[in-house]
Amino acid sequence: MLPFFILYFLLIQIADKDAVFRSFSQFLSLFPGQVGNYSRAAFYRFSMAHCDLDTVIGFGTLFSQQDTELLSGCYIGPQSNIGKCRIEANCLLGSGVHIMSGKGQHNFDDINTPLREQGGVLTKVTIGEDTWVGNGALVMANVGKKCIVAAGSVVINDIPDFAIVAGNPAKIIKMRQ
Repeated sequence: MLPFFILYFLLIQIADKDAVFRSFSQFLSLFPGQVGNYSRAAFYRFSMAHCDLDTVIGFGTLFSQQDTELLSGCYIGPQSNIGKCRIEANCLLGSGVHIMSGKGQHNFDDINTPLREQGGVLTKVTIGEDTWVGNGALVMANVGKKCIVAAGSVVINDIPDFAIVAGNPAKIIKMRQ
């Protein structure tokens, strides 16, 4: 991975850091199997805000923001898209999970300005420790510790600790305590 690190650190000196990070993320997402898992964890350990070496990042998983934190024991399933977030220890994310950088990524108030030019605000979303997010879930708000987010759920409001949520928008269906 040394050539990748060197090239990455040279490029971030002259280009937008997140754009370079996204490009490397796209390239590394294509490495299959254990070689891919080890390569991604090694690269992200030095390029993200924080990434423990014992994380597993599945094939086809893309990261869009360098200011992402992956703590010990995280598993991110294949084909996931991860924005600016903190995923705490021992979290499991199924395949095709999307964690957006908050709810305010896009402004759309001015009908005379194209949407792509209206900007937005990126916020860091936190997924609490020992939380399981099911396949295809969309997360735009914080999720507490030891939660379960059902497959296909859309989380638009903060979820308290120990909650089991499901639906669009995600609603608490049971507490784990």
